[in-house]
Amino acid sequence: MVVLGIMAIAVFTLVTMYLWNWLVPVLFAGPVIDFWQTLGLLVLSKILFSGFGKGRSHDHGRWRGYWKEKWSGMTPEERERFKQKMKNKWCYPQQSSSPQEHSSSNG
Repeated sequence: MVVLGIMAIAVFTLVTMYLWNWLVPVLFAGPVIDFWQTLGLLVLSKILFSGFGKGRSHDHGRWRGYWKEKWSGMTPEERERFKQKMKNKWCYPQQSSSPQEHSSSNG
């Protein structure tokens, strides 16, 4: 059983490495990585995005219930205003003005 687990991790690492080396250098001019770097990247991703806990539940349902209740309490106008606000914030972020614009208006 342990051998099967090690083989599964090795295959997953190889697939990830091949995908990385196929896409990242071409699309983003990133580096080509080897097996051990790929395994390290996968471990780092696991730590950053899942934590160390084994079998831990993240309880995303708590937030889902909060937003469902909040959404159901809104009027159609409030919902539309909320959607527009989120779209403006996340889809079309405001461009900050450059420092040159400020200096030319001060002079």
